[in-house]
Amino acid sequence: MKFSNTKNKIVYIALFVIAATIANAQQADSTKKDSIIPNKKLPFAIAKEKRLPDDELKEKKEGMYVTGVPDLSSDPVNGLGGGAEGSLFFNGKKSDPFFEYTPYRAELNVALFITTKSQQEVSLGLDVPYIFNTKWRLRFEGAYEINPNLLYFGIDEKSLKPLSYYPNNNPANPLVTNASYSDYQKNLVGTKNYYNTYTKKEAVVNFSMERSFYEGRLRTLIGYEIASVNLSTPLNDSALLIKDARANNIKGFGNNIVSFVQVGLIYDTRDLEADPSKGSFAELTNEASLMALGSQYNFNKTFFHYNLYQPILPKIFKRLTFAGRIAMGYTQGDAPFYEYQDEWSSEGSIEGLGGGTTLRGYKQSRFLARVMGFGNFELRGRFAQCNIFKQHLAFSAVPFFDVGGVWDNLSRLNHTENLRYSEGLGLRIAWNVNTILRFDYAISQEDHQFFFSLKQAF
Repeated sequence: MKFSNTKNKIVYIALFVIAATIANAQQADSTKKDSIIPNKKLPFAIAKEKRLPDDELKEKKEGMYVTGVPDLSSDPVNGLGGGAEGSLFFNGKKSDPFFEYTPYRAELNVALFITTKSQQEVSLGLDVPYIFNTKWRLRFEGAYEINPNLLYFGIDEKSLKPLSYYPNNNPANPLVTNASYSDYQKNLVGTKNYYNTYTKKEAVVNFSMERSFYEGRLRTLIGYEIASVNLSTPLNDSALLIKDARANNIKGFGNNIVSFVQVGLIYDTRDLEADPSKGSFAELTNEASLMALGSQYNFNKTFFHYNLYQPILPKIFKRLTFAGRIAMGYTQGDAPFYEYQDEWSSEGSIEGLGGGTTLRGYKQSRFLARVMGFGNFELRGRFAQCNIFKQHLAFSAVPFFDVGGVWDNLSRLNHTENLRYSEGLGLRIAWNVNTILRFDYAISQEDHQFFFSLKQAF
């Protein structure tokens, strides 16, 4: 497979940022003391900045415990949804040499979800840091989803156009431009009732191994993923997706088998992965899909993102953290359209642009193109914490700002008019340190949305 010079620019920039971050690692806080359990011996060195904060260590449970909450949502696309998501944590004892340096020794996560508009999802995940007390980390995920409510607005810069419609889908009426999403949706009637809608049935399995270097700050990754994906439309003659498929503007409509070989380079100095208070995270990943390995397509995807977590006035505020992320993905080659919206990270796929983890004020996958870039900026301020029935809860208010755009190729990144933004306010509840309940309300130029999930946006 050939790689263009423009793609190489992303790789060079990403490697430069990771290298610069590593070069600054020695400036990390080295004043932390082993105040919880002294004189323990690790089987190998781990950087001091990766040690959990003292206040989190005091609340970290020993042994095995379960957390879980009902997953409830109301969405104009998927309807009223309900389900459950929970995790089984294995923390070990305080005498465990890794107790102070990992959020858990192992986590088994299970999620079930269904909505009134027939979206269904089940997933199972396993994460084992420092497996068998080695420098290796094991991750596994298996999932099956049926979603008849996915949205498609195109796979190029034309998806950036404002929403427009003829009232009651009658061309005799004057065209309404710069419409809100709710008004636009209300007027998708008659032949355009499912104009932007399609159905996905997907079964996916992902397996990866990571190896730590540089006292746990640096990790290399290799993985494999295979997925069976079926895409269809409710009304085959009217949906935008089927029109683009028949015009050969997209690939991937119908049944698909896609497999990937995945590699990654990760630099991580976060003190607590689930809810960092300081440190940084930089990642460069690449997925190669090859027909020689059983896939139906030959294409390549490169993704880079950098997260920064910086305490603000720590002498005044006990827990006030600036959290920021910048990211860019590039899809090259003969890719099916749905791969444009899926950026692979070692911590789980990032879907966008739009939805709960990228541009929160816009619908999921509202904007798609070969190049996707975005930034998220949050101020996480803890204002209260308490113990209820032996469960520790910590509450944080989180104002946030999101910005992002899509471009047909890397040479067009100077077109800043492609950027869109949203803003909002969130609430975080840290439950027994490792489980984060996230509530976000976001507003954009064309929409407003509410999200609830069991982890930070980043």
